[in-house]
Amino acid sequence: MTKQEKVNFVIETLNRLYPEVPIPLEHKDPYTLLIAVLLSAQSTDVRVNQITPLLFKIADNPYDMVKLSVEEIKEIIKPVGLSPMKSKGIHGLSKILIEKYDGKVPADLEALESFPAVGHKTASVVMSQAFNIPAFPVDTHIHRLMYRWGFSNGKNVVQTERDAKRLFPKDLWNKLHLQIIWYGRQYSQARGWDLEKDTITKKIGRKSVLNEYHKKKK
Repeated sequence: MTKQEKVNFVIETLNRLYPEVPIPLEHKDPYTLLIAVLLSAQSTDVRVNQITPLLFKIADNPYDMVKLSVEEIKEIIKPVGLSPMKSKGIHGLSKILIEKYDGKVPADLEALESFPAVGHKTASVVMSQAFNIPAFPVDTHIHRLMYRWGFSNGKNVVQTERDAKRLFPKDLWNKLHLQIIWYGRQYSQARGWDLEKDTITKKIGRKSVLNEYHKKKK
């Protein structure tokens, strides 16, 4: 198969498996999504979705959030991990939103990346999922699958994002990055991976990856 045929196969398979793609993190607007994505760093969506209702019941907008102390935010979000850094980030960005943006999350990647505790991936998720502006946030699942499929060299997420944007049509980025995440979770996990269920990797996977898999199974 040519590279383009492989790309087409991935798109067709993912569209068949996931014609509709739910956003994993529960939220109601750009602000609550921004906070949820920030909290998801080195945590799981399941854990975050357990904690955000507790936080958002008290403060689901920047004006109410800044009424809480950093310590109060930290106590609520402690179960998601990295709470000292995340609580400072949540309080700090809420203050910036009030002072510079009338309490509204800007649909601007650079502005989002300038907020405390908000990196490129978090900003890209908000651009994509809150504002429907094309972006291709790369998480561990996408990074792993782009390597397994032979679409990227796996050296770093920056290169993986570049390769994904080069290979896939821009109008599909927002849906596709979610589809790949769901596929990675269900069929192509890092641990307990069963190649027989992973139809995409089985058909187009990088030879070295497939060889390594079979070697481990022997």
